[in-house]
Amino acid sequence: MSSVSTDELYPIAVLIDELKHDDVSLRIAAIERLSTIALALGPERTRSELIPFLEESLDDEDEVLTVLAEQLGNFVPYIGGSQYAHVLLPPLESFAGVEEPLVRDKAVESLNKIVSEMSAGQVEEYFLPLVKNLTTADWFTSKVSVTGLYATVYQKVTGQSKGGLRQLFGQLVYDDAPMVRRAAATHLTGLIPYIDAETVVADIVPFLLYLAQDDQDSVRLLTIDVLIAVSRLLGPDLVREHLLEQLKKLFADKSWRVRYMVADRFEQLAIAVAAGDEIVLKTHFVPAIVRLLKDSEAEVRTVIAKQIPGFCQLVSRESVLEDILPSIEDLVNDPSQHVRAALATKISGLAPILGKDLTIKYLLPMFLQMLKDEFPEVRLNIICKLELVNNVIGIDLLSQSLLPAITQLAQDKQWRVRLAIIEYIPLLASQLGMEFFDTQLRDLCIAWLHDNVYSIRDAATENLKNLTKVFGVAWAKATIIPKVIEAGSNPNYLYRMTSCVAATTLAAVVTIDVIRDDLLPFLNNLVADPIPNIRFAVARSYETLQKLLLEKAVELELDSDAMETTTPAPDDDARAREARIAEANEIIQETIVPNLEKLKEDEDVDVRFFASKSLQATG
Repeated sequence: MSSVSTDELYPIAVLIDELKHDDVSLRIAAIERLSTIALALGPERTRSELIPFLEESLDDEDEVLTVLAEQLGNFVPYIGGSQYAHVLLPPLESFAGVEEPLVRDKAVESLNKIVSEMSAGQVEEYFLPLVKNLTTADWFTSKVSVTGLYATVYQKVTGQSKGGLRQLFGQLVYDDAPMVRRAAATHLTGLIPYIDAETVVADIVPFLLYLAQDDQDSVRLLTIDVLIAVSRLLGPDLVREHLLEQLKKLFADKSWRVRYMVADRFEQLAIAVAAGDEIVLKTHFVPAIVRLLKDSEAEVRTVIAKQIPGFCQLVSRESVLEDILPSIEDLVNDPSQHVRAALATKISGLAPILGKDLTIKYLLPMFLQMLKDEFPEVRLNIICKLELVNNVIGIDLLSQSLLPAITQLAQDKQWRVRLAIIEYIPLLASQLGMEFFDTQLRDLCIAWLHDNVYSIRDAATENLKNLTKVFGVAWAKATIIPKVIEAGSNPNYLYRMTSCVAATTLAAVVTIDVIRDDLLPFLNNLVADPIPNIRFAVARSYETLQKLLLEKAVELELDSDAMETTTPAPDDDARAREARIAEANEIIQETIVPNLEKLKEDEDVDVRFFASKSLQATG
């Protein structure tokens, strides 16, 4: 009998030893194994021995208590099911009052899990007293924690108890501690969906009005989401009667943090409060957005700029033109680059609202000015959204208005400005299409290969590679590669060098056939160039090209292998693949290697070095 008793006590003994260990990580590991110990003990002994033991072990490091609070939330199956769920409440009630927020958050999360598994009778008998204890506790930590329990508990109790819970929640709303009022405002939003409109007007609206006039801006700003939730539930008539005056005060709140929150939720507020009522929008919301667009704080102007298209869809076009657009024009010249960047991401959204003629009259001048902005993100954001404008006014008008600005920037005397435009060209090309690009921008891209600044020439080669990704290999073969080859005969050796680099860069995105028929003959002609720098550039290019040829051939082989795993390829396809790999090796051996051998005997030491290095790469 004694051996059996010893075996039964063993799990608890092990847990006790590990929980007393000096190493925190071992104590945490012990807590994480609580479910295993509970299984060994069985439900009855877990309830009668393990849980009481854990209640006595609450004086530990915060890391240990956090893990324990999380574990207890999953412990209902180990204590015999939901009928015994109340056994887990005492330790979690203690955790909900500790100073460390992480422990409290895990305790609240676990309590919400447990109450969802409890019956209505259990909630009335065991959980409501817990809620009352935490709500009326002396220390603010318990009150902060309990605010996160009300929404879950409210769904589980009867009408009379619901009234009691609302009264208890009111104590938290009117609490002296700002931390408690903040928590109450945060969790009030989650409680509203479970309350009927009449009760919301009688009980919840007074809470909202009180919190919205709090002397702490950190409390007032949280009431914005509460106001939206209440407005959605009550409907426009009740909202105008009870909340509209308070909302007007929030629009002009003395704290920029509150105005920031109003601006961030402006479209949601307009939809919830006005509910399509044009008079309310015109009378209250249009002046509010104009005031926020002119706010003294850049952070507020930044966030309201992002609300412009969404809100403008709710009001008449006349209101947009007469009231809102003048303030938007001011933002184009805003001293804050972040405000201008935010506006650039959204201003294109006005084009579908204004229509073709008004977009041309009002928006295009703003686009042109922002395209010339000194801050790169502003220019990029405008270019990213040009497709919206294109859909409204058409490519012809867009090109007529914007192309001169783009061309002017592309030839700016500051090379960094030119570099910024080059980086945007592939994005612009994808927005405007191949035909427009070939007629309006292609020559500009080629001209960059001859720029007197190396960084521009280098970026121009990368630009051609990216354009090939946009328009395809056939377009590059017909349009770009002939221009690159032509530049290779320029008397200026720097331009010939750039053409060599461009050909090598393009090789990464074209086919083996294009490399064989177009790029390699061009490079072969430069082998005898009188400038040593050109010759060793060719030697380096050969090394890159032979790697690319083999990689492209292997990729073809791997793709075919992947197909064979599902549908076996015919023998003819297999032979074609083998021929393709053999062709890549043939190009290397018959074209690249002989030229490298020639360069290996060059009179210049650098040319010989790179030629030898490339030959070694052939294996």
